Amino acid sequence: MAAASDLVQIAPSLFIWQVYDPAVKSDLFSSAILTAEGILLIDPIAMEDIPFSELRRDGLIAGIVVTNFNHHRAFAKFSEQFSVPIFARRETFPDKTPRQFNELVDGDKICDELQVIGIESAGPGEIALHYAPNGGTLIVGDALINFEPYGFTFLPAKYCSNEKEMKRSLRKLLSYKADRILFAHGSPILFGASDRLQRLLDGDL
Repeated sequence: MAAASDLVQIAPSLFIWQVYDPAVKSDLFSSAILTAEGILLIDPIAMEDIPFSELRRDGLIAGIVVTNFNHHRAFAKFSEQFSVPIFARRETFPDKTPRQFNELVDGDKICDELQVIGIESAGPGEIALHYAPNGGTLIVGDALINFEPYGFTFLPAKYCSNEKEMKRSLRKLLSYKADRILFAHGSPILFGASDRLQRLLDGDL
């Protein structure tokens, strides 16, 4: 898989990059948040040197967040390069936990601005993140997607361990104000995200 060639700033302290993965026939997205402690990389895929240098001008790499078992991606490369903590639920690494592993559970905070929300019955180890500043941002692993031909919707049932339980668990996200939702699979929603999420969840009752 090629390295991403572009870094896009979508809000103060929020960045995304993407690359097409022929193995899954879709674009993969990664996110970065500039926090008081440094830059957190979320489900990182490889990035070319120039855009990565642009990101690093804003601060030091402080940690890596992996949102589920299926999103190991380039975390090992970044972890080795920067020797930083890896934040994830235990189920994300069932066989061997990485060096500097920091186990997350529902309700944890990675830093003052970043809340961990456990999502059950999607992929193993699934979490969402809520970043409070600038109107709020939700960052999701696989439980929600936003790409054609599906649009903004739930992870398809065939990939869930229990689709109904996953949808119930996703209702926890409604407790957090969010102008934006960032996805590991799909284009970000940049306006009115909480309202769109409410309609999606209510429409499934």
